[in-house]
Amino acid sequence: MATLAAGTASRRRNNTGPAHRGDWRLAAVLILPATVGFIVFGAVPVFRGIYLSFTRFRILTPPRWTGLDNYRRLLSDDVFWKSLGVTVEYVVLSVVLGLAVSLATAVIMHRLTRSTVVRGIVLLPFLVSGVVAALVWQWMLDPGLGIVNIVVKALTGHNVLFLGSQGWVIPTLSLIGVWKSMGYNAILIFAGLQTIAPQIYEAGRIDGASEPRMFRYLTLPLLRPIMAMVVVLTVIGSFQVFDLVAVTTKGGPANASNVLPLYIYSKGFTEFDFGYAVTMSMALFVLLLTITFVQLRLLRANESDTN
Repeated sequence: MATLAAGTASRRRNNTGPAHRGDWRLAAVLILPATVGFIVFGAVPVFRGIYLSFTRFRILTPPRWTGLDNYRRLLSDDVFWKSLGVTVEYVVLSVVLGLAVSLATAVIMHRLTRSTVVRGIVLLPFLVSGVVAALVWQWMLDPGLGIVNIVVKALTGHNVLFLGSQGWVIPTLSLIGVWKSMGYNAILIFAGLQTIAPQIYEAGRIDGASEPRMFRYLTLPLLRPIMAMVVVLTVIGSFQVFDLVAVTTKGGPANASNVLPLYIYSKGFTEFDFGYAVTMSMALFVLLLTITFVQLRLLRANESDTN
């Protein structure tokens, strides 16, 4: 024991010797690009945005300090609250449907096939540009010439205004969003399924557990960290939806799909009211930060049931 302790102490002294004193310089060089990128593209825009949210700022005039006027305006802006409600509806549908479809797809891939070709096909929609995907679905859902409405009319005898009806537009956009992101989420869950030891399922079968019971009491608890990450990423991505709505509906009909990012864009780049647009962006930032923190706490994303 004394010899082992002496050897450990000797190695510690050697690790802090002259040969290792320059490691911090190498570490600083390696993290410098990421640090500069974070400061330039992350920290500076955030602090600049916080300042501009307290100003009246239009593109051709310098910012003028107005204090809390923009935030008072935000609280009384009916369009903002309507857009927030539309966004929340889109997020809820996208998260619930997307999580169910992604989990089912991942389980099917894990149980039936592990082919890289199948995984590539599943991931393909995620790799398609958002604008291209929106245009394709807009054509497919066209009430007159779209292939989807041709099938619907053949089955029901009438067309459906998927993107032109206030009742259909958000569910339709949510389904398109689920189609777009499902492959990426399914691959993440599939990777999590591969980390579960087969011996766990063998023990469950020996104890007489059925497949549904093993899925509920073994698979889902063991997937908690992955599922938490997928939920958080899906919520954040859904709250930031823009290109899909901007291309297909432009917020219509009658603001039924006027999601918050589109309203922020309209205020900033159509009305050039950048001060108020930044204020809404700060509100969205705080909302996402709060939702993410609550999700991570409720889902216990830092805990694992594998031990």
